[in-house]
Amino acid sequence: MRLVILAFVTGVIWLQQQAVLPDLAWAWGLPLLASAWGLPVSGRWRQVRRVALLVLWFALGFFYAAMLAQQRLADSLPLTWEGVDVSVVGVVASLPVVTERGQRFEFDVERVRTPGAEVPKHVQLSTYLTDFNGKPLAGALSVKAAQRWQLTVRLRRPHANQNPHVQDMEAMWFARDIRALGAVRERSEQRLLSARVAEPRYLIEVLRGHIADRFDHVLASAPYTGVLKALAIGEQSAIPPAQWQLYQRTGITHLISISGLHVTMLSGLAFALCYALWRRSTRLTLRLPARRAAILAGALVALAYVVLAGFGIPAQRTLYMLWVVAIALWSGRTLAPTRILAWALLIVVLIDPWAVMSAGFWLSFGAVGVLLFATGSRVGKPHWLQEWWHSQWAVTLALAPILLLLFGQLSTVSPLANAFAIPLISFLITPLALLGSFSGMDAPLHWAHGLMAACVWLLQILASWPVWQQPEPSRWAVGMALLGALWWLLPRGFPARWLGAVWMLPALLVAVPQPTAGALWVSVIDVGQGLAVLVRTAHHTLLFDTGPRYNSEADSGSRIIAPYLRGEGVTRLDGMVLSHDDNDHTGGAASLLNAVPVTTVITSLPSAHSLFANSVQPVRRCEAGQSWDWDGVHFAMLHPTLSSYADASLKDNHRSCVLKLSSAGGSVLLPADIEAEDEAMLLATQPTLLRASVLVAPHHGSRTSSTPGFIAAVQPQLTVFTMGYNNRFGHPRSDVVTRYRDAGSQLRRSDVDGLVDIRFMPDVAMETNSWRLLKRHYWQDS
Repeated sequence: MRLVILAFVTGVIWLQQQAVLPDLAWAWGLPLLASAWGLPVSGRWRQVRRVALLVLWFALGFFYAAMLAQQRLADSLPLTWEGVDVSVVGVVASLPVVTERGQRFEFDVERVRTPGAEVPKHVQLSTYLTDFNGKPLAGALSVKAAQRWQLTVRLRRPHANQNPHVQDMEAMWFARDIRALGAVRERSEQRLLSARVAEPRYLIEVLRGHIADRFDHVLASAPYTGVLKALAIGEQSAIPPAQWQLYQRTGITHLISISGLHVTMLSGLAFALCYALWRRSTRLTLRLPARRAAILAGALVALAYVVLAGFGIPAQRTLYMLWVVAIALWSGRTLAPTRILAWALLIVVLIDPWAVMSAGFWLSFGAVGVLLFATGSRVGKPHWLQEWWHSQWAVTLALAPILLLLFGQLSTVSPLANAFAIPLISFLITPLALLGSFSGMDAPLHWAHGLMAACVWLLQILASWPVWQQPEPSRWAVGMALLGALWWLLPRGFPARWLGAVWMLPALLVAVPQPTAGALWVSVIDVGQGLAVLVRTAHHTLLFDTGPRYNSEADSGSRIIAPYLRGEGVTRLDGMVLSHDDNDHTGGAASLLNAVPVTTVITSLPSAHSLFANSVQPVRRCEAGQSWDWDGVHFAMLHPTLSSYADASLKDNHRSCVLKLSSAGGSVLLPADIEAEDEAMLLATQPTLLRASVLVAPHHGSRTSSTPGFIAAVQPQLTVFTMGYNNRFGHPRSDVVTRYRDAGSQLRRSDVDGLVDIRFMPDVAMETNSWRLLKRHYWQDS
């Protein structure tokens, strides 16, 4: 049965990797595979029968996931209703998340009031309570879970930036069945129709909201209130990014979410308490044996906690395992631990076939599977300290390749940090936080917060230790490393266990592809409405602009560029060009300057700019005439002129750094946000230097740039437009796009292609790749 379950789950996983969904007509071939049941169960047909049945279960998993995927895809936002005001009636389906300017929440659409409009049943909406300057907006909308509202909304399809080594938000939205994103229109009709919709799924969110409000009231602005919310109700949005970085660096993020350990601890506590009390009553024991009553209590408490905590994947896995054990104990049966794990795996995938797309799925089931493998064949009962160390070693070793694939880094202090964090958080802080959820129990909340502060103090000491970072390994290397880890964890005395360490080496010692001498690699990173271009030569790396800053806690530097650099094996930047003082070009610079060593910064920003207040890098002014050579590639700055810095009336766009890259295989022109008059100046002063194989369109394709004369001088074979999906500026303008197309240039757009990778090599034609097209999935643009 375990092989059958694994075959079914593998079919589900395989479906989630597809670029397009299969035609369900192929499912009519399943009866043919099912005929294998009629083959003899012995003799030479035995293995044929077994293989055919495993293929059948694989196909069942594949087509089961495909059927549900088609149903979900059918509930999409039509293109004709994208960006159009629509009046809807529905229920706030989640606990609202407080954002910098307002709220974000999930919304179940019950009725569409706009004639002819089509809207998905489940969407994510945002409201704005303040303007960009932090001033409260008149008539701003504030919602609570389970309220029924009539709202006017403007929706868009779930479209996100697409880059290698960066979290795929489109996949996450699809897995959560969020089929459109949008905002409540300001100064539109907003009517509260019902203060509370009395359905169980909504009432649970109301309860979670009450607990969150209680924590905020009791602890006020205490720094670790967000952590206690995460432990009690699974609400992680209130944890500041700096704290998340600390927990990730020390390898305890699994404890900050509702982990299986927390669920097991609470269920075990309920079992012990119920058993101790129930057995004291003769009447209760005669009605139901104390052991069965305790089993039921533990299972129900686990269910209540998991539901209250938001039903995350690790918690689901533990819940289903506990329920399988409870059913087995109730019926008097004994099940092998691997059977329990397999049934939990099947239940998770049957309920949510998209669970296999989350990191929590792989880490949760992987950790339990490794523990069963590493401890299942041992003889005798070792000392508890030895058993703890063996378990920590097994999980750390086996999950290392998965962590490198998912996050590109490993915490070297994780075993030590978990040594004190596991008992402290699981057995003290979490129970106290849950106890503090009840009215009148203020003291436990303060105790929990004090213990968390002590835990963070210890973690900060360990955080100064180095973190293992490396490029993302290939999937075959990860698979080989997993086999190597399991081989290494075989019982002592097994021959050639050391070979496991050898098999792990390809994943731990990744050879980073590098340009050869004279080659030029250019990656136009998809940062939305902004610009960031990574330039690589044989031994040098330069970043041209750093994309936008989204809010006070998030920017493209930390969210996109830093993970991309880490995945590509870029550990330092020889140069960073910040073209001009616009948020969409320099918004991610501060976080990158803190995260990645930079040798030199070249910019039109003044050296006294606040961005460089804590910077130790030399800051040079960009000006026409600067040039240097790296590994056979020539870099030339074409703009601005030195005299332009004396003109205080000049807009920042007119002082944009314009960089020309020239190699034996081709050239690239990076003009940032220059406008028509700047293009005219370049045409008048250095027209021959403008010719380039690739042009990143100036000012994102706005009407203020890309004059016919400029396009004729550059003569780009390829033009790349960088912009956000359905951006409010209308970039790129249709007439500008037509100019480039009429000039014979191939066109790429970051909102359609994602990251655009361009490679020039001597005597080889230019190579281009678009990440969105290269790694396409069936849910994209649907």
